[in-house]
Amino acid sequence: MRNYLLLNENAIYYECGFSCDNVIFIKLEKDSFFITDARYTIEAKEYAKNCQVIESSDLVKDAQKILKKSKIKKIVFDPNDFTHSLHQKLTNGLKIEFIQRENFSKLKRIIKTDEEIEFLKKASMIGKKGFKELAKYIRKNGFNQKENFLHFKAIEKMSQTGKYDLSFDPIVAINKNAAKPHALPTKKKLKLHDLLLVDAGVKYKRYCSDRTCTAHVDFETFNFKREQKFKNKKEQKIYDLVYKAQLNAISKARVGMKASEVDKLTRDVIEKAGYGKYFVHSTGHGVGLDIHEFPNINSKSDVIIEDNMVFTIEPGIYLPNKFGVRIEDTVVMKNGKAVIL
Repeated sequence: MRNYLLLNENAIYYECGFSCDNVIFIKLEKDSFFITDARYTIEAKEYAKNCQVIESSDLVKDAQKILKKSKIKKIVFDPNDFTHSLHQKLTNGLKIEFIQRENFSKLKRIIKTDEEIEFLKKASMIGKKGFKELAKYIRKNGFNQKENFLHFKAIEKMSQTGKYDLSFDPIVAINKNAAKPHALPTKKKLKLHDLLLVDAGVKYKRYCSDRTCTAHVDFETFNFKREQKFKNKKEQKIYDLVYKAQLNAISKARVGMKASEVDKLTRDVIEKAGYGKYFVHSTGHGVGLDIHEFPNINSKSDVIIEDNMVFTIEPGIYLPNKFGVRIEDTVVMKNGKAVIL
């Protein structure tokens, strides 16, 4: 692809090593242009590689000038990133064919480089440390704390008090609230023998980590380790089933499989046990500069799994008004197999 336009921050960062919230990036064969306003030009000139930084008070107007001067006939763009009005302004008066190609940048990033995998590993290590710190806090001070305060503590501990950006707003859910896959925090207080679900991640050099732990609340030994002992027998049964489904996919995922086959490795275990209708989302998603990238690990995806793909394996069972269990790790395909980051 010789000529394309980018607006998405992570897509632009992937191209040149810098981005901001007001930029049009144009790639024309061997030339690249980073058009932004005066708030960002100093940093752009310092950090953006292999592109010409153009300071502009009207990004669309200057983008049009570059496109007219180039005399190209076609240019690719991702319609997901453009508003209707911006597309109209940009194309107005230009004799250039604008070709829609959804997610072309994400597709370009589906196979990670070794350097990207190192960044993702580092993000994962920092994330695991955050979970340990949160567990330590809960052991000492978690009793009777409200979910929304524990959500705040999750932000503090995961970010190492602001040292790292978070991949997304953490999910912290107790008992019934954990039955909602993307639960919002409430005023529910944490008690002994509760079930606690935490889904959180951090960024390292903009690359994301993503992990979910479900745990039994015992204030003496509380931890986010995978081996959990619940007082409630139903919770233990569901936890063991979800963990079995996850391990089945991690141990059997292979390069050459379709993404839908990886999804089947978790779904079959849960369906066989009679809980298929309570597994309400896909098995996983790609992780990289975006928290949700390609490949999508779902029942409809024909994408062939390849080495250096990075994605989550996160089966879950959600019993409405009772509780939910999700167990998630991010894996990289290496030498044909899945390895937990």
